[in-house]
Amino acid sequence: MIDTHSHIYSEEFDADRAEVIQRAKDIGVKHIILPNVDSESLPRMLQLEAEYPDFCYACIGLHPTSVNADYKNELELVETELERRKYLAIGEIGIDLYWDKSFLKEQVIVFQQQLEWALKYDLPVIIHVRNSFVETMEAMKPFLGKGLKGVFHSFTGTNHEAQEIINVGGFLLGINGIVTFKNSGLDKTLTNIDIQNIILETDSPYLTPVPFRGKRNESAYINIVAECISKIYNLEKTEIIEITTRNAKILFKNLG
Repeated sequence: MIDTHSHIYSEEFDADRAEVIQRAKDIGVKHIILPNVDSESLPRMLQLEAEYPDFCYACIGLHPTSVNADYKNELELVETELERRKYLAIGEIGIDLYWDKSFLKEQVIVFQQQLEWALKYDLPVIIHVRNSFVETMEAMKPFLGKGLKGVFHSFTGTNHEAQEIINVGGFLLGINGIVTFKNSGLDKTLTNIDIQNIILETDSPYLTPVPFRGKRNESAYINIVAECISKIYNLEKTEIIEITTRNAKILFKNLG
C-alpha cells in the first residue's frame, strides 16, 4: 500500500513518530507521500524524508490556507526548492474557500503559478479543493490538454464532479477515511467510479476513519480505508491494494 497523502511530519507525531511509521510498515505500507504546507512545515518534512529515505517522499508546494498578502515570498521559496532538488510532486496546492474567501484572488494566482511549474518540471500535482470545485476547475482551464496530471486529494464531491475530473484526463481521486463516515455519501459516489481512477490516502493526522474517528489519524489506518473500499467494489482487499498501488506508482513515477 501507498499512503499518498500524510502529514506525519507535523507536531502531533513528535512523541511517537518512529512507532507510527513502524505500525504503517507492519500492515504493509511501502511508501508515504508527504505534501508540504508552507515555509514553516518544510524543514520538518525534509528532516523526516532524510530519516526514512525510499519510504517517505517529500513534495513541495504552498497550501491555499497559507496564502495571504505575503504569498510572493512563499512562492519564491517553492521556486527555489524546485530548482534546488528533485521533489516527488507539487503539493499541496489548490483553492480553499471554507475558512476565508478574502484571498481568493491570491489563491488563484498561487495555484496557477504552481500548475505552471508542474508542467515545467513534469511533476504531478496534489490538489486541495474545499468549497471551491467550480473555482478550481476554472483556474485549471488554461493548463488542461498540456500534460498536466495529479490527484484531487480527499475527494468528497458528487458523481458529476468525479466524472468531470476523470474526463479531464490524467487525474485521480484521493480517497481517505471519509469513505467510512456513515453520512458522507462517498460510498454511493464510488459505485459509479472505476477503481482505476482512485488512490488511497490518510491525510494524517486528520480525517481518521471509523472506528477511530475523533482520534489522531495515522498511516497504518489506510488499511481500514482499503477494507471499506473493498466492500464498496465487492473485491478482495488484496485486489484493491494491488490496483490502487499500481495507480499511485503510475502517477508518482519517481517513487522507488
